[in-house]
Formats: sequence, structure tokens, C-alpha cells
Amino acid sequence: MTFTKEQVLAALGNVEEPDLKKDLVTLNMIQDIVIDGDKLSFSVILTTPACPLKAMIENACRNAISHFISKDIQVTVNMTSRVTTQKNTGVPGVKNIIAVASGKGGVGKSTVAVNLALGLAKSGAKVGLIDADIYGPSIPIMFGLEGARPNATQVEGKTRIEPIEKYGIKLLSIGFFTDPNQPVPWRGPMVSTAVKQLFNDADWGELDYLVVDLPPGTGDIHITVTQSFPVTGAVIVTTPQNVALADAKKGVGMFMMDAINVPILGVIENMAYFTPAELPENKYYIFGQDGGKNLAAQIDAPFLGELPLVKAISESGDAGKPLVLEDSVTTNAFITIAERVAQQVAIANAKANGKAQ
Repeated sequence: MTFTKEQVLAALGNVEEPDLKKDLVTLNMIQDIVIDGDKLSFSVILTTPACPLKAMIENACRNAISHFISKDIQVTVNMTSRVTTQKNTGVPGVKNIIAVASGKGGVGKSTVAVNLALGLAKSGAKVGLIDADIYGPSIPIMFGLEGARPNATQVEGKTRIEPIEKYGIKLLSIGFFTDPNQPVPWRGPMVSTAVKQLFNDADWGELDYLVVDLPPGTGDIHITVTQSFPVTGAVIVTTPQNVALADAKKGVGMFMMDAINVPILGVIENMAYFTPAELPENKYYIFGQDGGKNLAAQIDAPFLGELPLVKAISESGDAGKPLVLEDSVTTNAFITIAERVAQQVAIANAKANGKAQ
């Protein structure tokens, strides 16, 4: 049978990208069309390798070719990706900066940041992670890197720090440069300078996402990061109880201030419920129910998901091997949340670039 590239594009013009609300052809997501007799191959360029809608989009493309041209065509769809960006992040080679924040401590923010970064990397993205909690750095412990020291080189008279690589992501923490047994009694200006160095003095290479684990609260470090570097968006971590939600709202308010103006990518509810090993079908909402979901609705932001209260999460962090590297139900929850965060980054970028409705 005979068909043309124009027919293929016309057929695929009926396939809408669900998040961006425009068709794949208009979005220039269809490339490398090759026709060989009754065989057709083409590439779909997704906005992130962590796209949760990948299978649905591929199936829609196959159905479009079958419906609008012929059922007899042998279709090969190459699902690939090119992570989008909307602006110069101020860090060479880094496409997107994702801030992970919480209003208060003890809600598992660092655990979420670590597993989010690893979940994005598992999808095939290039990921870095900055531990910006100067006073309580936890990344060295959670990656089993206590005592590790990054290499530093002199390039044109400037010191360049080489982030430590582990589990497929690049890492930097003030904990790599200080004595873990000693406090860091630094005042505001020293803290701001140190945080900027983690961004500016490091050779991050090419990254799709740079995840920043911010300290609890709304202090100097938050202001330094958001005003010094164009942050793509912030992820808010909370637990269900009212005291955590009240502080989380303050964190949201800070990002929405005119002087900062960072989009909220969504809310994650940690320690949402407890499921005993002997009763895997049961959920006990120890700290309350739907607090994070309700907060997301109040601020008109996506609810990215809930994570259970599981001993294995803290044990894996203490052992230096985060849970997302294992195979478990909780691992799948982290992967799903990582996909949703990547999805929201792509939507935010498309809106900023005028490519989404």
C-alpha cells in the first residue's frame, strides 16, 4: 500500500498531548518519520523521560494511524524525550531547579527529596541533588557517604567542585565539607555565601533536574536560593496533622510572595497512613486523613500523592541506600510521585513558553 508523510502527520494531528491540550504535530513532538512500503516508524519526543502518560500517548498514536490511514500498516513508535526548560537557571547546563520544602521539620522532607531525585533518575533523566540544609545536612548519611570529600580543581583561577556521584545522580552537601560532629554556627551572610557556592562553584555538567533539599521553615536559605536562581517550581512536603499543615501554608505563602514568585508544583503528604505487615489491606490514619490533599485544594495546586508511614523508609535512609532503589509498594509510590513532579515541571515550562492552553 502507499501512503505519505503528510497523511501520517494529518493522522497524528488528531492525537492530543493530555497535559498541554494541543496536538502532537503542533507541539513538534513528531519526528523522524520513515515509510518503507507498509511499514511506518516515527519518534514521539516527550517533555520528560518520566512522563506518566507515555503508554497512553503511544497507544493513541497507533490508533490514529490505524483509524485515519489503514489498519494494515506496521507501526513502530520510538518513545523518546527532550526535557524542557523555560529560562536560564543561572547554573550552566541545568535545565530545571526543583525546590523541596516544608513548613516545619520532622515531616520527612529530606527523605522525599532524596527518593524524588532517585525516582527521576530511574526514569532516565540526568539529575543532581543539593543538600541546602546547612545546619542539619542529611544527604551524606542517606547516601552512605559520611566522610566523603568532593574533588576540587582550579579552572582559570577559579575553584571548581566536582559533585560526588552515587546511584546515578550528582550530589553536593555542606556535610561534605564540615565535621559531622561539630555544629555550624554561621550567621546569615555566611550561610547565603555557602549555599550559592554549592550552585555556582560546582561542575554540574548537563542536568535535566537539580533537586534542592531546603531546610525547614522560611528563612535566609530559602530567600537566597529563590532570589539568586530562577527556580522552576517548589514541592511542598507535609504530614496530615494540623500543626504541620499550618506551617506548610506559611511555606506556600513564601513562594507566592511577589519578591519570590515560585510556582507550586504540588503537595506531597508523608506519613499519611500505617499498614501493618500482617494486615496489608488495612490503612490506619494515625495523624489524620487527607490533610495534604485538602491543602493542595486550598492553594489550587496538584496533589502529588501520599506516602505511608513505613519503618523501611527510615531504615533504608540510615543504611545509605534509599528505598526507591528497592522493589516494594512504597518504591512504586515514590516513582509515581516523581513522574507527577516531572509532569508538572513540563506543564509549568509549557505555560511559560506559551505552548500550553
